[in-house]
Amino acid sequence: MPLIPEEPQIHESAQGPRVTPAGGRSAQTPRPVPGPRPAAPPRPGRPGPRPTTPAQRTPRDTAPAAPAAVQIQSIPASAEGALDAAEEAVDLLLESGRAPGDVLVITTGSQHPWSAHELSFGEASYWAQHDARDDVFYVDAALASRAAQRPVVVVAVNGGPDDATATVLPLARTKAGALLIVCGDPQHVDTALGAGV
Repeated sequence: MPLIPEEPQIHESAQGPRVTPAGGRSAQTPRPVPGPRPAAPPRPGRPGPRPTTPAQRTPRDTAPAAPAAVQIQSIPASAEGALDAAEEAVDLLLESGRAPGDVLVITTGSQHPWSAHELSFGEASYWAQHDARDDVFYVDAALASRAAQRPVVVVAVNGGPDDATATVLPLARTKAGALLIVCGDPQHVDTALGAGV
């Protein structure tokens, strides 16, 4: 009688009991679930996907704001009273909280007494006070182009050449950061600056 090799004995305690399905076949071991596939390399001639990072995105609300338009006020005054009207305007500005260094006053005719006095000590001293921006600065129309921009410019149309208003007011408008006050003949002021002043 031929010998039948014995099946190796497997203890149920080590691998658990055998489970035979109803069909008679032994249960198969489940396949391992594959992980995510690696990204395919880009094809030659085609760029790969661009990485999206917060640094590459530009918010829409960071666009620079448009500069505010300069407000223009006209104070009717004769050539003889324009300087006094300008002085009153400066006093009101200072009383409302404007810093003296924020104000530039331009005269079209005779110099303001302060300008005449300070220029008597020399132009170097005069312009040093302009650069310090510690006080209201008064300048003649002939020197106004040298003055720096200030938030408020007050123009006293107190005489001067016939074309003084037409020459000075456009320049004063560029020197004013927020407010331009013109003391003079409204008709001449409107003509120089345009309608709607």
